[in-house]
Amino acid sequence: MTLKKNLTLHIAKAYALLGFSLFSLTLTAQNQYIADSLISIYETRELSDSLQLEVLRKIGFNETNPKVKSTYAQKLYLLAESLSDYLYLHRALQQLGNAERLLGNPEKAIEYFYSSLNSASKIQYTAGIAGAHSSLGDTYSMNNDHINSIKYYKKATSSFRELNDSIFLASVLLNVGDEYYSANQFDSALIYFSESGEIFSRIHYEVGTAYNLGNIGLIHAENEKFILAEQNMHQAIQILKKHGDSYPISVYQTSLANIYAQKGDLKRALRYAHSALSIGQEEGLKEQIRDASLKLSELYQTQGDYRKAYDYQSQYISYRDSINNEEVIRKMADLRTEYEVSQKQAEVDVKQIEVDLLNEQARNNQIVLWSVIVILVLVLCLTYALLKVYRVKVRAIRIVRKRRRIIAAQRNQLEDVNRTKDKFFSIISHDIRGPISNFHGVSQLIHLLVESKDYDGLLKLGTMLDTSTKEVSSLLDNLLEWAMSQQGRMPYKPEEIKLHELCNSNLNIMENLAAAKQITLTEKVKEKVTITADKNSTSTIIRNLLSNAIKFTPEGGRVELQLTYDLNMAVITVKDSGIGISSEKMEHLFDFKGERTSWGTGGEKGVGLGLTLVHEFVELNKGKIEVESEEGKGTSFSVFLPLISSD
Repeated sequence: MTLKKNLTLHIAKAYALLGFSLFSLTLTAQNQYIADSLISIYETRELSDSLQLEVLRKIGFNETNPKVKSTYAQKLYLLAESLSDYLYLHRALQQLGNAERLLGNPEKAIEYFYSSLNSASKIQYTAGIAGAHSSLGDTYSMNNDHINSIKYYKKATSSFRELNDSIFLASVLLNVGDEYYSANQFDSALIYFSESGEIFSRIHYEVGTAYNLGNIGLIHAENEKFILAEQNMHQAIQILKKHGDSYPISVYQTSLANIYAQKGDLKRALRYAHSALSIGQEEGLKEQIRDASLKLSELYQTQGDYRKAYDYQSQYISYRDSINNEEVIRKMADLRTEYEVSQKQAEVDVKQIEVDLLNEQARNNQIVLWSVIVILVLVLCLTYALLKVYRVKVRAIRIVRKRRRIIAAQRNQLEDVNRTKDKFFSIISHDIRGPISNFHGVSQLIHLLVESKDYDGLLKLGTMLDTSTKEVSSLLDNLLEWAMSQQGRMPYKPEEIKLHELCNSNLNIMENLAAAKQITLTEKVKEKVTITADKNSTSTIIRNLLSNAIKFTPEGGRVELQLTYDLNMAVITVKDSGIGISSEKMEHLFDFKGERTSWGTGGEKGVGLGLTLVHEFVELNKGKIEVESEEGKGTSFSVFLPLISSD
């Protein structure tokens, strides 16, 4: 959410509480309960054309599902077109454009908004013209088309000046300034922020005033006018603290940290950067966590504290990648308006519909009364007809309820499929991370061999690197084929596996990682053992146990892989001389409860996913797992898998 959209939400709430009608697409308030109630009325009752227009408009206004919103907006469009009602044509086209934006079709949305603008212009509906221009500005802004966004925001400001609507005018002026700021045209941005701030100050809207003060401070910081920047942002922060709006405070504090860093005041810079990070973590603001982490990494690097600099740099990269991966979703999600809405305004809408329905029913009752006076037979016929209508209504409601149950079941099924998909992504990311870290160990070995001029060692290392590369390539191919072959369920393809060969293959993958920490990696395979299991998941079990053993074993330690059998079960045992596992962690070793993050003896970070995968895959292959550990003395994991059946 950008700063301007955060302020837009404040304005929407204020207008809803006052009972104003919000026609700007960025301020739409939705209520699914109202939409469902109105859909039931529309589908089951006979309504006049005028009442149908209003019911359809409010269905589209309150509906949160963009596809359903589009369906009823299309009905509104067709009815308004047949009646040549340009007001409702404008409203229908606005809803269609908004639905297409939510569905990720900005080109179609723009077409509908242009048509909406045309309809509003034909009847000189200034509020509608302003709303259409604002919607076009929002859509172009989401596509980072600053030129067109500024163009239509400016047109919206002209309409709001005509309407003498100060708060909406100030909001759109803020949007124009934000677009200029994003385009690095700071002088132009400053002009619009200043005018917007003057309006907010005049109408005593403190939150708006704070946003403008802070935004102007950001521009002063870009222009290296640090004294003015500090004054503006400190003043903005004081106002925002009073109103409990912490999101922009984090933005301004990160900027202040940068200012103090440039002035050489590292102590104050660190204080503001830590405060910005704390707010981001409390509010779940990924962008602010990312920016504050980057600033903290730079500050600690300047101080020479490279451990903290590295930790915050890692946190920055993690959040940066997370934000980039979600960017497409966020662009569409940003188009969605905030669903928080005043129930008072919603109740007014419902009551108005009920009044209209009661008035129409009263007129119908009057007609029925005169009909009774004229002839009793017509009353009996009418009673029979009403009974038939009631039965049709009951059947229709039953059908709707049945369809809703089907839709709910399909939604639950889709959620299950989505959870399985997320699990696949977790598996792939976790499995790739371990082998790739081997190459870090290779880089350290190369450095040592070059310093000692051990060229024979370099040749041997080249052979090892070639082997590791092939192993990692094979791993990536397997994981890719595995993920692509699935269609919503956990994979399980049991086959005959020569377990000793699979153990050696995974030992080769981990060899460089162990060598980098000077860990002795040994195997004890007494016999060649063949089992029946899924090869990919079994390889994952071995690889994760070896990776964990190496991670939590100090330099000069020992990791041992032992392969035996016990009755009808093969036994894979991985022992290490590492730091061991505490009794508290042993209680939740194979689930996601409690604190999961841990650090290896070489500073390696773990999130606890590996052992959870091992546990799941052991159960998938009809086996069991046992663990023995003592803090400071090491850990032993034993995995039991069924030997090949004699049938």
